[in-house]
Amino acid sequence: MTATTPIRWGILGPGSIAQSFARGVADSRAGKLVAIGARNPAKPGLAESFPGARILDGYDALLADPDIDAVYISIPHPGHAQWAIKAAEAGKHVLCEKPLALTAFEADAMIHAARKAGTFLGEAFMYRLHPQTLKLVELIRSGVIGDIRMIKSSFGFAMPGFMPQHRLYANDLAGGGILDVGGYPVSMVRLIAGAALGQPFAEPDKVVGTAHLGQSGVDEWASALLHFPGGIVAEVSCSISLNQDNVLRILGTKGRIEVPDFWFAGGNRDVGLGQIDVIASDGTREIISVNEKRHVYSFEVDAAGEAIRAGRQEFAWPGMTWAESLGTLRVLDRWRAAAGLEYGIEKAQQRINTISGRPLRSGGTAIAKRTIPGLSKPASVVALGFEDFRTFSSGSILLDAFFEAGGNLFDTGYVYGAGYTEKLLGEWLKNRGVRAQSVVIAKGAHSPLCYPDVIGKQLDQSLDRLQTDHVDVYFMHRDNPDVPVGEFVDAMDREVKAGRIRGPFGGSNWTMERMDEAIAYAERTGKQKPGALSNNFSLAEMLEPIWAGCITSSTDAWKAWLTARQMPNFAWSSQGRGFFTDRAGRDKRDNEELVRVWYSERNFGRRDRAIELAARLGKSPIHIALAYVLAQPFPSIPLIGPRTLDELDDSLRALDITLSRADLEWLDVGSLRAA
Repeated sequence: MTATTPIRWGILGPGSIAQSFARGVADSRAGKLVAIGARNPAKPGLAESFPGARILDGYDALLADPDIDAVYISIPHPGHAQWAIKAAEAGKHVLCEKPLALTAFEADAMIHAARKAGTFLGEAFMYRLHPQTLKLVELIRSGVIGDIRMIKSSFGFAMPGFMPQHRLYANDLAGGGILDVGGYPVSMVRLIAGAALGQPFAEPDKVVGTAHLGQSGVDEWASALLHFPGGIVAEVSCSISLNQDNVLRILGTKGRIEVPDFWFAGGNRDVGLGQIDVIASDGTREIISVNEKRHVYSFEVDAAGEAIRAGRQEFAWPGMTWAESLGTLRVLDRWRAAAGLEYGIEKAQQRINTISGRPLRSGGTAIAKRTIPGLSKPASVVALGFEDFRTFSSGSILLDAFFEAGGNLFDTGYVYGAGYTEKLLGEWLKNRGVRAQSVVIAKGAHSPLCYPDVIGKQLDQSLDRLQTDHVDVYFMHRDNPDVPVGEFVDAMDREVKAGRIRGPFGGSNWTMERMDEAIAYAERTGKQKPGALSNNFSLAEMLEPIWAGCITSSTDAWKAWLTARQMPNFAWSSQGRGFFTDRAGRDKRDNEELVRVWYSERNFGRRDRAIELAARLGKSPIHIALAYVLAQPFPSIPLIGPRTLDELDDSLRALDITLSRADLEWLDVGSLRAA
């Protein structure tokens, strides 16, 4: 592809905004419209609305067309992630209408697919590429209205009335104002706050939102307050059932700026001249216009084309970069959560397929399986923890990907997410039908409720949340040395006999002495012996507990004990919580936890050697740290907690590293110990 080769566009979904985009392509310098993908290709008027374009039967036909370089996705929001991912897998570049996805988690999956495919992905906030936007940023940076203190922005209109079949009122099409038009004011205030702070965009440190949910359960009008570093406050609002003035107001110490209908540059879907009013403190007004007469959609067509020709995978600023799209969606996620807005299509009952729209696949081999003493079925060599997710739609993306890679070992705890982690896993196991193939770790009796009689009561609730009649591995989440250890063993043994624990049990954050005492008690009384441990274990030794009551098993004495006992250890914080990344360093002291818990010269020596070995192997130090845990001479199962698909893929890069006993010793102490 040369610098002058036109980008051949296909449009996925022939709605009204697609027609505007088509006119933008016609007026662009870099694009050519080739085809339209329609589910009803015989619909009257398609040929007239998209002159010169071939009308293809269905979206898959569009993605399979070899004469198309890039796809513009204009279908309703719920289909954005599925078809953007499929387009990337088909090698097509993608420009996707706003919002890029329903949530930041979905958008991250789309970005992950584009990154792997090497294709372009951009969010079609076309106002960002209109010359008015750059002029507005220049005015803010010039200080013409002084220091920015407040930003007010709205996008609201009134539909003729409640129309349950219209996409804006349809719950199953993710209707309402926040997703349809709320992204405009949110993305704009993030841009303006960034300009005021000398950055491409700014992230709010506080978001407070609310909304009125109408009879179909979508937000009909909504408002939010965003607070940014430096004291900048933004008020944003949107509506589909209420007319608003739709003026962007930027208030500074020396005046204000007003921009009417900024998303169309003060015009319409064809032309926006770009009017910016600068009002000084004394009330004098200067009207600035970029006087742009090109089609408003032509700018994003050209910007996408320039990126594709240059081999870039995202828009150049001030277009919506991936970081901008994710940041804007995170604000919308928080706004929706504050308003209690979750669409039915995001819940487990309706979300029966993966994010790509396909049924869950089994048989993956990227994550190997191993035999763990006491377990009746093989378990993946790493276990997945997933505390960061608060909705099924967000968490299922990672759970699906882990399972499809071969993972079947899931780490939960009674206290995680106030119970939501267990609930999410239970919904996913039932929804996907994979409970029999999965190995579920549960934990209970966390301090201060660390007593034998709590175990059964909390396990009742855990099983209810998990929608199962048993767990495969069970840990007491903390120990209570004031209670005789035999009482804990008796309580867990009762659950084994009742069939509610069908594998090993043991202690999380238990000392060596208490484990020895518990094992001896079980042997003496004929009870099931504690057969597993879940303590911290890492190449970097934990110097102080991260949280109260935590125990490390990374010392020489612990490693000898684990090896002699052949005790499985499910290792948490196995990669040192960032110690093996660029967040740490001898000269980096800004992270209190890293400094307090991991900083010692011995640990830095281990980090230095991990960096050296990683360079030799073409890996990262965190891969070496994970491989170290996996290669121990006792059953060692790391618990990993990726939050994104990129982080999951990155963790899996450690699984093809084979470390010898000599490698382990060198990483640990820097030389081989005498025999």
